[in-house]
Amino acid sequence: MLARVWLVAMALALAGCERAASGFDDPRADPGDAARVALGERVYVQHCASCHGAKLEGQPDWRRRLANDRLPAPPHDESGHTWHHPDSVLFAITKNGLVPPLAPQGYETDMPAFAGSLSDEEIWAVLAFIKSRWTDPEVRAARAHRSAR
Repeated sequence: MLARVWLVAMALALAGCERAASGFDDPRADPGDAARVALGERVYVQHCASCHGAKLEGQPDWRRRLANDRLPAPPHDESGHTWHHPDSVLFAITKNGLVPPLAPQGYETDMPAFAGSLSDEEIWAVLAFIKSRWTDPEVRAARAHRSAR
């Protein structure tokens, strides 16, 4: 039941974020900016790879809840769902953790908030790095279509 409530809340939050954002892709997370991508890779390796994988592969069985009812860290490569979300949502989750309005009140996750340890510039750089690894033409086309809406 909690999973269904969470899915509905996430869908509503994502719909609101997508409409509120000036676009799906934010220029601060530009995967074509080599300096930003290089910074993002360094930050990712130091702060994100231990959970999301050195190759952005996520944790095993990332869709299956653990014994503590939390979900494992999802992949950030093209096999996951990260690329489906607007940059503004990815930034908010990274900065603040998975909290309302992006999750129901009281939702428990192992995803920490990085507001106290990473600057906004570093968070945007990590997103640029992650996006630079999405090379599948269908993923790029889907992102471009969503950004154009």
